[in-house]
Amino acid sequence: MDQTTAIPFDDIRALVKSMPGPDLGAMELVTARDAVLTKPPGSLGRLEEIVAWLAAWQGRAPPVVNRPVVAIFAGNHGVAARGVSAYPAAVTEQMVANFARGGAAINQICLANDLGLKVLDLALEIPTGDITVEAAMEEADCARTMAFGMEAVAGGTDLLCIGEMGIGNTTVAAAIFAALFGGPASDWVGRGTGVDDEGLARKREAVEAALACHRGHLSDPLEVLRRVGGRELAAMAGAIVAARHSRVPVIVDGYVATAAAAVLFAVDKGAVDHCLFGHVSAEPGHRRALDRMKVRPLLDLGMRLGEGTGAALAAGIVKAAVRTHAGMATFAEAGVSDKAEQG
Repeated sequence: MDQTTAIPFDDIRALVKSMPGPDLGAMELVTARDAVLTKPPGSLGRLEEIVAWLAAWQGRAPPVVNRPVVAIFAGNHGVAARGVSAYPAAVTEQMVANFARGGAAINQICLANDLGLKVLDLALEIPTGDITVEAAMEEADCARTMAFGMEAVAGGTDLLCIGEMGIGNTTVAAAIFAALFGGPASDWVGRGTGVDDEGLARKREAVEAALACHRGHLSDPLEVLRRVGGRELAAMAGAIVAARHSRVPVIVDGYVATAAAAVLFAVDKGAVDHCLFGHVSAEPGHRRALDRMKVRPLLDLGMRLGEGTGAALAAGIVKAAVRTHAGMATFAEAGVSDKAEQG
């Protein structure tokens, strides 16, 4: 992570509030073409919805997916020292090295679906503050990290998939959801990477302690992010904002990536309309969070790995939807009788 200039929180809020809306004209063109393709109306189900969504947020019809990128944001957390994960904090950096060698699950899924891959190291040598006793980040650090995440769309992409790596980050994600949506910590705390019952209790206690420590400061979603979040979540939130302004649709991965999106949703309910939620993970609070945001995940495969894996699998389906829409013949082109025209 370089010395990216911090953007004041007020400017970030302004960026969220000034996000461009969908291109309804592009969506209408896609819908019109879909109506004359050689298939019964609606027979491709969500694939048809995906193409219309992509056209609306790319602002082009037909939409294209020529340069899809998976961006993994990696950060370390002070709260990990409290035994909230089944793995030590050192695993974050070890897995970043594994990504670079091509040895992780996400590398294989990207290869299978012809997706680019970026891995962004967010000051792994400096864990965030322990959220049970202090803020995870100072405002300047949080804002700077969001600005760094905004650079994920630099270099050109037409579909951005966001994922993460960070030991302890399902704990901070649970704290974010509890702060934003309410309810007891037990509603949001799950086993993450596979903690045992004692680890689960420590994790729940850590979230409860964090909420108590920062009580009175959690009405502002950006304050929630900086106080009980983490750098990878801040960077993912920044990437989502920048993608919207660049007309790049986003596929959000699992529980932790959804927490980053939820912060923006809490700032403005329309802030994640350009996002497709790739899957619902096995983390119990994930489905609850998606329901609160009124979004429908594409896949339900019982996954809980992170790394952007669910988003990358969803990207393969998005690519298939786009290819199908663009490549299918119309009834007229194929010389096939349109049922609507039959006497």
